[in-house]
Amino acid sequence: MIVVKNLSRHYQMGPTIVKALDDVSFTIEGGEFVAIVGPSGSGKSTLMNILGCLDSPTLGSYVLAGEEVSHLKPNQLADIRNRRIGFVFQSFNLLPRETALENVELPLIYQGVPLKERKKIALAMLKRVGLEGREKHIPSELSGGQRQRVAIARALAASPSILLADEPTGALDTKTGVEIMELFHALHKEGSTIILVTHDPGIARQAERVIQIQDGRILKDLPSKEWAA
Repeated sequence: MIVVKNLSRHYQMGPTIVKALDDVSFTIEGGEFVAIVGPSGSGKSTLMNILGCLDSPTLGSYVLAGEEVSHLKPNQLADIRNRRIGFVFQSFNLLPRETALENVELPLIYQGVPLKERKKIALAMLKRVGLEGREKHIPSELSGGQRQRVAIARALAASPSILLADEPTGALDTKTGVEIMELFHALHKEGSTIILVTHDPGIARQAERVIQIQDGRILKDLPSKEWAA
């Protein structure tokens, strides 16, 4: 599913070159549940942006579902994002004046799915995340956990190859965070490939595998049962 080889991302800061990522290599198979963990400034957000085709590496190779994407143009990267990646963000990123149903429909609109078909898919996705009956509610009428469920439904709507979650429980209370992680586990059991970016070791340990980033390099890449922060 994902093959990353000798990936680096460098930034020019005045006379200094900052190595946000430095010669990173790993493979993620379809159906895996992987956590990428590290403190602020470790490089995990830079890695997430590259895996999500929001940014390109300075050096190295990134192959997604058999397609080399590391040197594509911005419009080509946008096409890959629309077709292959579903995003879940800490801040939900929902349109405040649109209903839950309309928010979930968004990626399908970008894909040109006809109105009747996209409503059918969006309804099915909201049901899948436990929000049947909340279709006409706008975000301000929903709890934080419900908003995150809408965001997950939206991420799933276009049948992405990868579900990429950035601190998905960070804005939630503990109980709601547990419920959202239970939903991710359920989606994983259904076959979804999930990459979860977090600074929280407790959240990271709930994945099958942990890739620990420090100073732009991979410090550890282990099954979660063998990993200790």
